[in-house]
Amino acid sequence: MSVTENSERVRVGLETEMPDGHQTAVAMGAISVLVVNDEGKFYALRNNCTHQDYPLLGGEVSMGRITCQKHGARFELETGKAKSLPAVKPVKLFKTEIEDGVVYVSPL
Repeated sequence: MSVTENSERVRVGLETEMPDGHQTAVAMGAISVLVVNDEGKFYALRNNCTHQDYPLLGGEVSMGRITCQKHGARFELETGKAKSLPAVKPVKLFKTEIEDGVVYVSPL
């Protein structure tokens, strides 16, 4: 959870310590980024619902979507698109990479 030699890339942790369904948040400067392992694929998106700026961390993940716990808005993990009201704007996405068994996130 620290910035690596490339200041644009943040180390999330070991892939083996983040099993399917695992969620964590890391800081990229002043931005909180949610990292989710859904069915063996890692996704990274801004940790804020676009409806009322509520954290997405801990929301239910199902069928490739995460649900905001506050008002039930759902977002696609792969695209960030809002898939249900009350949210209409997408969530910003980040790039995930796995290098030597370590998961990293960086801006797209």
